[in-house]
Amino acid sequence: MKGKNILVTGGASGIGLAIVKKFAAAGGKVYILDFNEENGQKVTTGLKAEGLKVEFRKMDVAVRQEVQQVVDSIDGNIDVLVNNAGVSHIGNLETTEEADLDRLYAVNIKGVFHCSKAVIGRMKSQGGGVIINMASVAATMGIPDRFAYSMTKGAVLNMTLTIARDYVKDNIRCNAISPARIHTPFVDDYLAKTYPGKEEEVFEQLAATQPVGRMGSPEEVANMAFFLASDEAAFLTGADYLVDGGFCKLKM
Repeated sequence: MKGKNILVTGGASGIGLAIVKKFAAAGGKVYILDFNEENGQKVTTGLKAEGLKVEFRKMDVAVRQEVQQVVDSIDGNIDVLVNNAGVSHIGNLETTEEADLDRLYAVNIKGVFHCSKAVIGRMKSQGGGVIINMASVAATMGIPDRFAYSMTKGAVLNMTLTIARDYVKDNIRCNAISPARIHTPFVDDYLAKTYPGKEEEVFEQLAATQPVGRMGSPEEVANMAFFLASDEAAFLTGADYLVDGGFCKLKM
């Protein structure tokens, strides 16, 4: 990744931060794009202190003008875009409100659209690039109480396929990663709010739903993103890669 510019949306925490660290440690210059300015600045300062090449840009992926302004502010090539920013929602068809649907659509779908559209011209003119979209196992299998979330991740997966097909002759590769349950701060916050006093018990129950018997780590997802962005994956485009501990294919 030496000499390459990498953009990671939602890069200030969780899976996004693990991806930032992985790419920066390999010599890339990583732009942390996140709407949370306080946290973004904090992690950027910490990573710079470790000698890593990282820059923070405050950006809301749901706002087209912000996305375009940030992309325009970046000099040189844009070698890799990781569309990682996303929001979740728990609810079925009956309990999902229109406002919930609009919120998820704005971030999970329009966010990928805005960021990909903002970089695609640069990638074409520079002779190629890589786009990696964070989908989910919910994109391809039914998961209880994930109506709106599953819908948006299904759209992310299909955007991945069409981008890959439309720009394969431009040397632009586009793939998706579909994680299952990954242990991030989001999971801990959810358990603390929803199951106060029973966090550890419920965590173990959720981990047990994975055939391998545990949740994945953000670093394991970052490893897949790094491989897909590398020259070793030069023959791979238009595919969805499960990082799921056997969740989709080995589910009991």
